[in-house]
Amino acid sequence: MEKTLNQNLLEEILANFKGKSLEALVSNDMIRKSIIEFADKKIKEAILADKNFPRRVQEDKYYMVRSILAMADKAYRNAENAPAVRKALVDSFIQNIYLKPKPQIDKFRLEFGQNPPGFLLISPGKLCNLKCFGCYANSSSASAEKLSWDVLNRIIDEKTELWGSYFTVISGGEPLLYQDQGKTMIDLAKAHPDNYFLMYDNSTLIDKEMAQKIAEAGNISPAISVEGFEKDTDARRGPGMHKKIAQAMKNLKEAGVPFGISVTATKNNAEIAVSDELMNYYFNECGAVYGWIFQIMPIGRAKGLDLMVSPEQRLAMYRRTQHLIKDRKLFIADFWNSAPVTDGCISAGKPGGYFYIEWNGNVTPCVFNPYSPVNINDVYKKGGNLNDVFRNPFFESIRKWQKEYALDRKPEEMGDLLAPCPVKDHYCVMKSLLDEYRPKPIDPAAKEALEDFDYQKGMEKYGEKVIETMEPVWQKEYLGKSNE
Repeated sequence: MEKTLNQNLLEEILANFKGKSLEALVSNDMIRKSIIEFADKKIKEAILADKNFPRRVQEDKYYMVRSILAMADKAYRNAENAPAVRKALVDSFIQNIYLKPKPQIDKFRLEFGQNPPGFLLISPGKLCNLKCFGCYANSSSASAEKLSWDVLNRIIDEKTELWGSYFTVISGGEPLLYQDQGKTMIDLAKAHPDNYFLMYDNSTLIDKEMAQKIAEAGNISPAISVEGFEKDTDARRGPGMHKKIAQAMKNLKEAGVPFGISVTATKNNAEIAVSDELMNYYFNECGAVYGWIFQIMPIGRAKGLDLMVSPEQRLAMYRRTQHLIKDRKLFIADFWNSAPVTDGCISAGKPGGYFYIEWNGNVTPCVFNPYSPVNINDVYKKGGNLNDVFRNPFFESIRKWQKEYALDRKPEEMGDLLAPCPVKDHYCVMKSLLDEYRPKPIDPAAKEALEDFDYQKGMEKYGEKVIETMEPVWQKEYLGKSNE
């Protein structure tokens, strides 16, 4: 098995520090600082030496990795009184995800000719105690749909065994409301201590007792949904929500649990969503260690296009996130503007990318592309597994587009990774694939969109304006070409 950069790096670190375990090394503040500096240097050298992508793309990747190192260090320091959290950060997050040899990847590559997906995003249940305006999942207290515990548990087992995937993202609905056969999200994390779980959460159920349960599991990090400060958050999530969020963050911080924020950006809050003021509040005052930015997509309860971030706002957000990552070393990922870091769209099981599995078992390319050609419950009933999901022709067609758009091109000929989304930026591409493969809409809003001519034309027009706005930046700053 060929060693990866990360495996060689681990061997160098352990050799330089007399072969002690990584867990023992990082527990010492001075040694941990030296390890981070050593890893930073080695990773920078390796990333910038890669000539398969434009130099600026590689620089973006380095700055993001540097911010991950800073995030992990802060999370570890904050967990001084949470031994299970510290152990999971070293064993599950650092070693299993980044450093551990993964023979599963070699086996998958031999069979499929590419690396496997890196993770899954799973919504085990649709039930939610809030009813937020514009919710992509259209969740509410009336939503009873859920995956069975047996299926949910099997999914985690299979992605680990088949793909060497140790990172799992949980969404909803509200994940902490999930229960089946007496099992909860805490039980899921404890059943899979080798995995690290990122859980998108509305925070309403994170009292001191729940925060302690999460700390005792060790391998869960809640990403708490906010829209900005109190006014914007309460406007979308309900009166008094911001105060509840602040208390939940305090509970997590006291328990030593690393947590982040998840910001849904719309045309109304695009400026504040990536502002220094907001980051100072959540990162410095509240103790967050990372942030995710989602530009609202016109699906679910937000099927109309009127709340979408404008192309001009999107460019401004790109500049702001670059500042936060490069100048402040904050781990902030925008699922569109940070696409150069991930080599573009990560949907449909792209190498290192993901699939989305929702509460009824429907598998979609991503959480924002609500069309499913296959159901995991049906796959299991027929004796199949996650690799059979991967083989589906609809997903293959999206991966083919990803390759043709960027991955299989020479660096100087790559498609614009600042406009990477086959739904939001290239809707005509996705519509043609939807027409050809006929995947099932997973909800009424998705079905309506397929039949709504005005919606389709609006999406196409939006994508054209995005490309018109972002392409000059890509050409000049990433490919070094004149815009004249």
